[in-house]
Amino acid sequence: MGNSYAGQLKSARFEEALHNSIEASLRSSNGDPQPIFTQLYLEPEPYPGNMEDMKPKAHLHGGELPGHDLLNGHSSNDMEDLEDDDDSDTSSPPLPYLHTSPPDGCCTLDGFCQAGKDLRLVSIATESIEVPAGFELVGAKSPSVPEHILVCAVDRRFLPDENGKNALLGFSGNCVGCGEKGFRYFTEFSNHINLKLSTQPKKQKHLKYYLVKNSQGALCKGPLICWKGKNTHLSSAMSNGPPKKRHRSWHPSPLVPVPPTVVPVPAFHPTVYSPVCTPQLPAAEVVQPQPVTTGKAVIVPDITLNSSRVRPVVLIGHGALPYFCGNVVLSPLLVNCYKCNQLTAKTMDSLGLSSSQLLSVETMILLTLQYLARLGPEQIPMREELEQIVLKAMLCCPGGPAISPSQLPWLARLEASVSGGTVQVLVNNNSLKDGISESLRSLNESTHQQQCQPTYVVIICANKMGGNEFCILVLGKYQARTLAEGMLTAIEFLKEISYELITGKVVTMTSFFRTTSLGDNLDKQLLQYQRRMKGQVIQPVLGDVTDHIHSQEAASMSTQPDRVELLSKVFQIYPAQLRVARMLLSQVCSIADSGTQNLNLGRFCKVDFVILVPPSNVLMHQTAQRIRQSGVLLDLGIEDALSAHEKSVNYVVCLDDAAPTKMEAFMNKVKQNPYTLFVLIHDDSHVNLTSGTADFGTKGEFQGFADRVVNCQEVLNAMNLLVLQVSSFPYTMQTRQSRISLHNEVHWPPTESPSCKEQVYFGLTDYSSSLQWGVASPILRCDDAFEKMAVTILERYPDLHSMVIRCFLMIQQYTEAMMAMTSSPSLRDHITPETLAMVEDLINAPKREGSQGQGHMILIRIPSPQLAKVARDRLEDVRDKLGLQLCFAVLLRNPEMELNLPDNFISRLKAWRGIVNEKWVPRTFEDLEGLPCILILTGQDPLGETLPRSLKYCDLRLIATGYHTRTALEQELALACTYVTTPVVQEPKKATTQESDGEKANTILNDGDELERPQSNGSAATRTSGEYLTSLRYWIVGLKISSSTSSQSTQCGRAPKPARVSPRTVIMSRPAYNLLSGESGGQLSAISLLPHYDMEWSSPLKPPISQTLRGIEESLYYRQWTTARQHHADYAASSEPHPRRVLLIGPPQVGKTGAYLQFLRILFRMLIRLLEVDVYDEEEQGEEEEVSASVNFQWPDIEGIQRLPFDPYPRDPKFRKASPVYSDKMPKCLKGYQTPAKRETKSIRLSKFAAHNAFHHCEQCHHYCEAGPASQLSECVFHTFTFCSSMLGEEVQLQFVIPKAKEKHFVFSQQGSHLESMRLPLISNKSPIFTPTTGRQEHGLLNIFHALEGASHLHILVVKQFEMPLYRKYWPNHILLVLPAMFNNAGVGAARFMIKELSYHNLELERNRLEEQGVKRQNVWPFIVMMDDSCVLWNAHQTFNPTRAGSSAITNVSLKTVLKLMETTPKISLYAMCGTRKWSSGLSHQPRGQPFSRCHLHDFILLNVDLTQNVQYDLNRYSCEEVDFNLRVNSSGLLLCRFNNFSFMKKHIPVGGNKDFLVKPKLMVSEIENPVPIRPAQYVCAPDSEQTLLDAPAQFLLEKFLQSCSHRLFPMAVENRDNPVLSIDSYLNLSPEVRITVCYFNSRPHSTNLNHQGLVFSGLLLYLSDSFIVSGLLKKFRFLQGATLCVICQDRSSLRQTIVRLELEDEWQFRLWDEFQTANCSADRPLYFLTGRHN
Repeated sequence: MGNSYAGQLKSARFEEALHNSIEASLRSSNGDPQPIFTQLYLEPEPYPGNMEDMKPKAHLHGGELPGHDLLNGHSSNDMEDLEDDDDSDTSSPPLPYLHTSPPDGCCTLDGFCQAGKDLRLVSIATESIEVPAGFELVGAKSPSVPEHILVCAVDRRFLPDENGKNALLGFSGNCVGCGEKGFRYFTEFSNHINLKLSTQPKKQKHLKYYLVKNSQGALCKGPLICWKGKNTHLSSAMSNGPPKKRHRSWHPSPLVPVPPTVVPVPAFHPTVYSPVCTPQLPAAEVVQPQPVTTGKAVIVPDITLNSSRVRPVVLIGHGALPYFCGNVVLSPLLVNCYKCNQLTAKTMDSLGLSSSQLLSVETMILLTLQYLARLGPEQIPMREELEQIVLKAMLCCPGGPAISPSQLPWLARLEASVSGGTVQVLVNNNSLKDGISESLRSLNESTHQQQCQPTYVVIICANKMGGNEFCILVLGKYQARTLAEGMLTAIEFLKEISYELITGKVVTMTSFFRTTSLGDNLDKQLLQYQRRMKGQVIQPVLGDVTDHIHSQEAASMSTQPDRVELLSKVFQIYPAQLRVARMLLSQVCSIADSGTQNLNLGRFCKVDFVILVPPSNVLMHQTAQRIRQSGVLLDLGIEDALSAHEKSVNYVVCLDDAAPTKMEAFMNKVKQNPYTLFVLIHDDSHVNLTSGTADFGTKGEFQGFADRVVNCQEVLNAMNLLVLQVSSFPYTMQTRQSRISLHNEVHWPPTESPSCKEQVYFGLTDYSSSLQWGVASPILRCDDAFEKMAVTILERYPDLHSMVIRCFLMIQQYTEAMMAMTSSPSLRDHITPETLAMVEDLINAPKREGSQGQGHMILIRIPSPQLAKVARDRLEDVRDKLGLQLCFAVLLRNPEMELNLPDNFISRLKAWRGIVNEKWVPRTFEDLEGLPCILILTGQDPLGETLPRSLKYCDLRLIATGYHTRTALEQELALACTYVTTPVVQEPKKATTQESDGEKANTILNDGDELERPQSNGSAATRTSGEYLTSLRYWIVGLKISSSTSSQSTQCGRAPKPARVSPRTVIMSRPAYNLLSGESGGQLSAISLLPHYDMEWSSPLKPPISQTLRGIEESLYYRQWTTARQHHADYAASSEPHPRRVLLIGPPQVGKTGAYLQFLRILFRMLIRLLEVDVYDEEEQGEEEEVSASVNFQWPDIEGIQRLPFDPYPRDPKFRKASPVYSDKMPKCLKGYQTPAKRETKSIRLSKFAAHNAFHHCEQCHHYCEAGPASQLSECVFHTFTFCSSMLGEEVQLQFVIPKAKEKHFVFSQQGSHLESMRLPLISNKSPIFTPTTGRQEHGLLNIFHALEGASHLHILVVKQFEMPLYRKYWPNHILLVLPAMFNNAGVGAARFMIKELSYHNLELERNRLEEQGVKRQNVWPFIVMMDDSCVLWNAHQTFNPTRAGSSAITNVSLKTVLKLMETTPKISLYAMCGTRKWSSGLSHQPRGQPFSRCHLHDFILLNVDLTQNVQYDLNRYSCEEVDFNLRVNSSGLLLCRFNNFSFMKKHIPVGGNKDFLVKPKLMVSEIENPVPIRPAQYVCAPDSEQTLLDAPAQFLLEKFLQSCSHRLFPMAVENRDNPVLSIDSYLNLSPEVRITVCYFNSRPHSTNLNHQGLVFSGLLLYLSDSFIVSGLLKKFRFLQGATLCVICQDRSSLRQTIVRLELEDEWQFRLWDEFQTANCSADRPLYFLTGRHN
């Protein structure tokens, strides 16, 4: 809007008199205000006149025209006094200033702002004050603290220059104390800084000084602000051009006197055009004023508004618009629909269009006319509707018909003719300016002649040079007002309402509402009734409204219910919430498994969280209560039981002023705890998702807080922080610039069909579909009577915002309804049925029998806080005067305030709940369960608070204009969403079915508190099915007492019936109702609207969104067709979504809080499970206590170890299925021992020293085990290493795969191609580590980086040739030793044999190489480590008192620590093998035993390859190779030492390893008709027999046969430990199930063997006997009569030779049928054995 500058003011005295008249009318309490000048600025020019003729003028907004006095030669103090005198010198007496009371809770101290910040110069002179560009720091004087100067920041455009000139009128300033910006009126600013003025605030009077910095950098008083200049006078506006634009809310000064009954309408939006505007300006842009000649602008005089009560709205069409000056609104609502030529090729392809299908301007004009002609009287143009019309036209009629310039006018008038005069066409051949001016003249003429004016005028300019241009002039009162108000953002229209209340513009309307509908004085009637009551009140429970009792007696009435449990609510997780929690966990796991290293779950051992909520104290307490009830703090282990209740609120952060401090503390925790996974949960994340860097200049709104917290760089970069955003309306986060990946969206699953015993969710879609139920009183309805009243009053007061008028009308309706129930029954016929029904239910429900004083809640939604306070105060006042103060409460929910409830209602709530705590007060809406009350919900947006089940009505009649986005509309309706009893939803559907069949539902109402709902004329369903009013059930909302519904309890098959909850009744405004019922009414539906104000459509045209589109498909639609606006938080987001951000989308009030709290719980469990492994927990068998032979508990003493006896019995539980080895001290518990079916395991948490598999990823070891790009694999070089094996009698060729980084561990020839040896250290603790592994390329614990504490080491994986590519893929940075192909089917014995052979050969090579360098041979380190791929953890066992037996403490240590201690053992070179024991949970409870022992070592050993050069592993073995090797080493006289103070843990890995072969026939299964399982007895057969041959290694078949069938070979040895089987030079497992004991004997000379004197054997086993076994040796042993013999050889020839060489036939009897072979074919080289019996 702009100022009309025709004419000039000749006299300053006339100006002052006029101003005072205006000011008096504004402050007057009666009558309409007089016309006023607003925002007028005329360029001053020199004028030689009398200074006394120049007087300042007051201004409605706090801005004044500058005075014109400047006196030379006066001091600054004189100037101040002079200005004060001038400001008070008027020709009329001063009028008292109507000071507005500050909001509740605001600071009112002098010298402080309302936020409580100090503004005094003496206090903040040395503080750093941020001054925005274009602003100046000035000093203000307050009459209440004259000794102080208050510091303010003011836009310098509104301050005068050094000559006292060029100051724009009005005001723009910021508060330097609290930082609040955007004060546009000095009146408003003076209230904020607590000036407490008794006269009209004037910036000239109170802004005194400029503030400057002194030499010390402190602020101090500077020069006086020169408000009065020399020789100035007011000049003609026409001669000096148009006035400059001050800001976007100017009001024009009138061209002609304005009738006293009309007030100019204030501006509503930045696109309300001032005198100088650029056509087709974007909505958010503010144009600086530029001089324009009058002839180029369209002047819209105030007479247009005053006479027609319409402020025209110009809808931009096609072509350049002229400049506008005056009361006009320019709207770009439809402009994008006409930009089809800007469609990109990609967009056209997606729409199925081609360039030839684009429409001409003429066709679009005709389509626009068709669209406008079909709009109803209560409809406004919508971009989405016209857009679909244009798109359909392009698809159906490509290019449109060719229309000539001469055809367009009459075709256009033809299209407009069907509108009945609501649409007119004006064709002008000159310009749009002339056409608009002509339309406005016609409007004025038709108004004077009282003719009916059109709603829309389509102005067409048929310009031959520039083509056709057009625009739309909206002149309909409802349409123009709705379009103008709809252009305001939520923040802007709240400020506009605030301005209207502060400046007293509603005074005239309040006088209108001071009378009742019958014409009586409202306040007078209330006072009279209050006097008649004489201190009595209406009885709150039981009785009737006519029953009056004394207030004290009523307050003491007890309302103790019979069943307190009705109001108790236990927190529980429902299946749907658990399902969503698992979906969230699955999504987090997908992020971790993506391979991008964005989230490494394996490194975290704890979970911590914080929940961000919008600035609402109720929501904060509600969320904290959910945390307490869920017990999540205890489950996560971050709080104990005592502190969890008190500290739950610390985990909820409101996005208010305190949020930055709390979030800084939280981020410090994130940085200080890298092994804790933090989850930042942003609940209701769609609220205030605006950019934190934008300057909105808004008051009281926490804009950009969410962006500054959630999108700050610290949050984005924290690798241990997961962001979970939760929203019911996620559209604003689903733009093209979205920070959340589409794949990281988790959608709430569709509602399943529950049984009748359960509750079902009733949400947004259910409310829309309920319109089709056909019930006479629908749960979603429109109050048509209220709408008609509102329209009438809106026409009377065109200068006020429609929400203000609707609010005052609603207040009057509730007031008269309460009066109709009590003092004035005659008012019933003048109240809308909806309002009367709600108030009746509110008052009468607690009085019904069985209600126990409980009632319903009515929710009234009033977005404006100021209007909400007016409503609360008025309703409370009326309630109290009518004696209803104990019947129901009136509460105002301001997001920043706590619930404030009178004590009598708190006592009632405590009684219903059985609460005895005197300090208890309700903090959440759910705490108000059962309380009859009116809850006024204020604030820009509903903030997600859960409302009680007793909520019955949602009054949304104020939600009308300005709510034309999907989010805004759905947020309001979401207040009614809840869970309802299943039959409540099923019954109306059944009723609808019966109705369609022409039947009537005969349902008898059994609920005593059920109230018949009034018929609404606003619902389509009502109009079609009103005749069934008497036969259909009226649905109720709230708690039902089971006694009153006992007749219906059989529906669910349970008794008694639980509390019944029905859908809440929602009463909406007509515009909102039309959008929600659009699909049924053929209109635009809410789902087609722009999703959010912070978004915009990305294309002029787009495909229509389907009503059934949900979930991912809906997100894809918005991500393709919407973009973020400049002030949106995602506007400048990175092109890549944030990898650690997840979006949970669920309907409102469906239970999302419980779902994400459960997610935290199961996430923690999963992390603990990831950090846990199942390790074997088995105690050693029959361990005997030994006498201590060593005093040193750290290292063994060589002499003491030599004195210890060797324990040949394999006590480790892994050998439970192995045959016992005979010794002098056999375990006592072997008799009757049953082998467990399953080995015992225990879950153990991993430590930082654990070995890991291929799934582990972290920053420290990613270079150690991480698979790099494919090109990196080529850096690994294959090297061949050849040596001669004395055992094999031939050369062995091994292959090494060595990464480039690991070549330093090897010695190569000078040419660098031939591998010569592997470097060995010199007497140090860096033994090479060999790990034989097979089938475990993923699950094997081959990452020992953390186990060795990151120290440099040599680790070699020994793999089979066919598995080499797999291990190379998963472990590209590891050295691989590839066994020859001949060992592909070999067992683990082959791998151990090759490791030892290679190591000894390499030792000799290194000794020779280093000897040439002067190093002694004995100084070359001879040890290697042979470790299984399942060793996961190592422990140290420490006894607190070594001298006393007792429990020991187990400490987790690193593999490096264990190896270092073992390798630094004194005289280590004299030990053949060293190792540790295997862990079991019983070790910590067992008495302390020997620190060292001589026994079997396995799984993890330190092997001296020098001492054991003549002792070999059996390369043919598949099992028990370690027992066999240990027995060989010990019998060779070498020392084995086990360090009992250490233990290792073995992980249970169910895949790979030394597993059994799948024994199958040699022939293919398909060749055998009926395959049958193969028994172990079939693993051997008679030579040359026709038995089925098997496809398995011969050695494997032999070992399995002996394990299963040895009781047949050695029957006398079964369970006979005193007569074992003699096994010479080998140990084989013989039938563990029947416990055949084996006595091992070494045939080598000088061997150490068991003393067998007096020992009689039950059998003899000779396995692959060599030349050391001779007949004389065998004759030394004694055997039982009938003892059996088994001789095993490589072939039949060797078998016969052995029998002859050992002269076995002398003492043993053999039969021909006692010869066997393994069931192999000859090509597989079967093994042969012969059995015999001792003579």
